[in-house]
Amino acid sequence: MQASIQVSTQPQVQYLLRIGDTALILAQRLGEWTGHAPVLEEDIALANMALDLIGQCRAVLTHAGALEGAGHDEDQLAFLREERDYRNVTLVELPRGDFAMTIVRNTMMATFFKLLWGKLVDSRDAELAAIAGKAIKEARYHQQHAADWLVRLAGGTEESRRRVDKAVAQLWPYHAELFTSDAVDQSAHDTGLGPRWGDLKDAWLAEMAQVFDEAGLVLPAPVAFLSTGKNGVHSEHMGFILAEMQQLQRAYPGGVW
Repeated sequence: MQASIQVSTQPQVQYLLRIGDTALILAQRLGEWTGHAPVLEEDIALANMALDLIGQCRAVLTHAGALEGAGHDEDQLAFLREERDYRNVTLVELPRGDFAMTIVRNTMMATFFKLLWGKLVDSRDAELAAIAGKAIKEARYHQQHAADWLVRLAGGTEESRRRVDKAVAQLWPYHAELFTSDAVDQSAHDTGLGPRWGDLKDAWLAEMAQVFDEAGLVLPAPVAFLSTGKNGVHSEHMGFILAEMQQLQRAYPGGVW
């Protein structure tokens, strides 16, 4: 069985892990729809969006490994860390749920990623800026796709509206973690690597309010709850995701396609 790796606590590496891990775990959740989506077109669309996110993750984790300088490649960083060393936000590791749950989460996350990549295109790190230049185009499509479906479901049948309302109630409290800034964010800001995530909050809320208004929804009131996945303290769901993700790489160290 392949042993776990230890990753640097350098702020720039941790900042990149937060981006890469969040894309990776969201892709894993979207991939769970393959063969199970409500219609064939959505089966293909969700799988393609998962592949986009994996591509973003691969690029960011590869760059994180290069900055770290410890010889870790994208596969090692993706599959050979312990749960506490993953830096994804908790929102993306929550169970897949029904289609409404996926659409609400995709709307929230695609809006966030679009804004984040939009800032990262101006990063002083040329490699990260180049990654962002491609990723922002994908994030724009992901946001449009999810927002269109959110409007359709919220304005559809009583059942589809009930499911949307339930998904919003369950997922909305987790958005606060996206916008908590700390020393890692401040370091990225000070060095020009990227923005403090908290600085994206007002723009994110404005875009979400616009989508919700079109869907006939109202933004929920703020709550005191704050999840902590970015700091490596995850929900009970994370371990199950990693058990599935890591099994092959740990059982057959260094295996490649």
